[in-house]
Amino acid sequence: MEQRVLGRTGRPVSVVGLGTWQLGSDWGDVEEADALAVLDAAVESGVTFFDTADVYGDGRSEQLIGRYLKERPDAGIFVATKMGRRADQLPENYSLANFRAWNDRSRANLGVDTLDLVQLHCPPTAVYTSDALYDALDTLVEEQRVAAYAVSVETCDEALAAIARPGVASVQIIFNPFRLKPLEKVLPAAAAAGVGIIARVPLASGLLSGKYTRETVFAANDHRAYNRHGEAFDQGETFSGVDYGTGLEAAVEFAALAPEGATPAQTALRWIIQQPGVTSVIPGARNVEQARANAAAAELPALPQPVLDGVRELYDRRIREQVHGRW
Repeated sequence: MEQRVLGRTGRPVSVVGLGTWQLGSDWGDVEEADALAVLDAAVESGVTFFDTADVYGDGRSEQLIGRYLKERPDAGIFVATKMGRRADQLPENYSLANFRAWNDRSRANLGVDTLDLVQLHCPPTAVYTSDALYDALDTLVEEQRVAAYAVSVETCDEALAAIARPGVASVQIIFNPFRLKPLEKVLPAAAAAGVGIIARVPLASGLLSGKYTRETVFAANDHRAYNRHGEAFDQGETFSGVDYGTGLEAAVEFAALAPEGATPAQTALRWIIQQPGVTSVIPGARNVEQARANAAAAELPALPQPVLDGVRELYDRRIREQVHGRW
């Protein structure tokens, strides 16, 4: 699989990575054996980049990855985790003392001395302008607790603030055919600064797969059931903030754009990785088949201009008014 350098880390990662929120919580239950099989299927398909967080299943996702790394020490996996959601979302909780405590827990979960990359997990907006915060992150690097640090953001303005900081290696942001706003300023700014871009929620929580209908029932512990309006965390994390009914109708139109031999989900992933400035896209997978199909998107030929134009037209006509201004 094609490898791209992840911004200021200087390390190569696969253009299709694996998001592992699903293996921890909030997407229904995934058995341990199934989770490990997903990790293995992704690696065997060319994936070299796992994204996780210390709060996914209260550390379960990190622990599963740690077990896999122990079993496959030569797999060459780059692991990005996140921190910050284990405390109330107040700027003062983003302190060096808390960073060290959270970092110790993640290193233990993953079974490593130094984390490849730690990302602030969508912190309060005020955090992005705190010099003391970046000094604390620099200290983690100096102490060799982490090799590099980054941020996961909710808004484009937060992304731009992070990109302006010289120590930020990469920015993780919601980006998919139903969320085009990062194309305007974020991707060009990141490319100019040498900052990596990790595209999350690439399938709009599965909407872009074209598999859901109004009759689809999600498990009670699946965020697609309980967070459609931001009841538990930022609404943008669920269906990219698109109203479910609107998203279903737009997904039908998007599916019609898929070229022969590609599924709608693969088309969405291929669209993302061919946008200038994107380093890697991190779809999740609940089973081996999904992991393999997602990875295969990297082998598709570049989407032709009519498909690119169709994505833009669909977004402008059906999605833009609903989500563009909000994020």
